[in-house]
Amino acid sequence: MGPFTSMLAADGAVLACGWTTRLDDLRAVVHPSLRPADVRWTEDSGEVTEAVRRYFAGELAAIDAVPVRQHSGEFLRRAWEVLRTVPPGAPITYTEYAAKAGRPKAVRAAGSACARNAVALIVPCHRVLPAGGAPGDLRRVPPTKRWLLAHEAAECS
Repeated sequence: MGPFTSMLAADGAVLACGWTTRLDDLRAVVHPSLRPADVRWTEDSGEVTEAVRRYFAGELAAIDAVPVRQHSGEFLRRAWEVLRTVPPGAPITYTEYAAKAGRPKAVRAAGSACARNAVALIVPCHRVLPAGGAPGDLRRVPPTKRWLLAHEAAECS
């Protein structure tokens, strides 16, 4: 899938992450109120790097305690919190996700919450699927979502 990069706040909370080495790509998805003015590259971001390594080594719960920070309205914040409760190996549909987020008729808004999630993987939007069961995509990269779902299914079986 390529290199995985995280952008952290000064206190260590993840502001954005994804499969890129371009810090500008990540910076662009951070809410303007949280966007750092300056960013610098480091090979290892400590606990976050270790948690991601452990996740890919099969310890799926390793990412659960990683602190994140995103900013938006009440529904999106709630929806992102709900994503962190969806267990690995047990994906849900967008309809189920909307209901868990407190707005059962807001399926499109639930999809938007996944699309606007700047901390993909740590806030596991890949665990939400269209009603037909097809994986859909993750930041417009379908193989990434399929790989993550297969990885989690294999580790949970």
